[in-house]
Amino acid sequence: MRILFSFVGGRGHFDPMAPVARALIARGHTVAVAGGGSHVPSLAKAGFATFATSEPRETEDSRQPMPPVDPARDDWEISELFVRRATRARVPVLLDLVRDWRPDLIVRDEVDFAGAIVAEKSRVPCATVLVLAAGTLLRSEIVAAPLAEARTANGLPAVPETDGQVLAPFPPSFRDPGSPLPPGTFSFRQGDPVAPRPRQEKPHLYFTLGTNFNLESGDLIERTLAGLGQLTSADVTATVGTQIDPAEFGPQPAHVRVERFVPQAELLPHLDLMVSHAGSGSVLGALSHGLPSLLFPMGADQPGNARRCAALGVGRALDPETATPDEIRRAAEEILETPSYREHAHRVQREINQLPAADEAVPLLEALVSSSARGSFPPVP
Repeated sequence: MRILFSFVGGRGHFDPMAPVARALIARGHTVAVAGGGSHVPSLAKAGFATFATSEPRETEDSRQPMPPVDPARDDWEISELFVRRATRARVPVLLDLVRDWRPDLIVRDEVDFAGAIVAEKSRVPCATVLVLAAGTLLRSEIVAAPLAEARTANGLPAVPETDGQVLAPFPPSFRDPGSPLPPGTFSFRQGDPVAPRPRQEKPHLYFTLGTNFNLESGDLIERTLAGLGQLTSADVTATVGTQIDPAEFGPQPAHVRVERFVPQAELLPHLDLMVSHAGSGSVLGALSHGLPSLLFPMGADQPGNARRCAALGVGRALDPETATPDEIRRAAEEILETPSYREHAHRVQREINQLPAADEAVPLLEALVSSSARGSFPPVP
């Protein structure tokens, strides 16, 4: 089979799909990835065949004040940027790509509405990978109207008949009860099972704001480094993004290491606490290793993820705009010294370990193609 993976937004929208893409390649299928021009070079370097759906974006190279936490703005970004504008821009590009590359299946991230529209117009079966773990950001009251506009503009019914096969790379318990998984969702773990382990005598903390929020974090990095730096009985690793020079933060205590980037997978087996922005990748990476989290949710899916962490007892959140170094230090100490946080994280870790591996999704996708009454590849207007 020829499978086209399509994602919109940053790498956080593709990385949860990557285990399935690699499993399909291992099974002998041909896989290509379509995404923004700023992101496909790194995917090509990782060994994927890639197609750029846009030119690389010009990015800010200087640090900015932190925007106020604003749920209304996040809703607007979903409806206007991801549904209306991204769909309008990406549908023609993906249609041309589908004509030329002729995939048997499109696998899209859940926010890539253009991928779903193009699949339906081209009569190619489509599968969806959920990438917003808590599920609270992508609500029908936000999406329904602009999506109906985009679909009717492309000659499709306002409401799709089916979502196809849905894959969820996270444990079902993490999903917010108000945003249940679609019926028939296949949940899988993104990596190999990890055995739980006790806290180290000298704990190791990792601080990250992911890849998209470092430049717009105001002085949060400084405040967090100052707070974690007070934990003289712990080791601290912090990554500040490729666009920020760690030297900006001045000399640090011997137990604090500041880098532009360190692969999260290299750090996770050695950590005792994740300090992050509550992005889905950071939170789920921590839970897969049985680690609790201290969270600074700033926007997008982060507030929903932070609420789920609190509800599950696997972490707590601080206000990213106002948290002081002393508050950050005390919160980190509390999580490290309160056994229940780690016990609850181990419970979720066991759930993750019991999920099927990503390669078990391959037969489902093969069956989706086999059962599709697609016939010959149709012309697309």
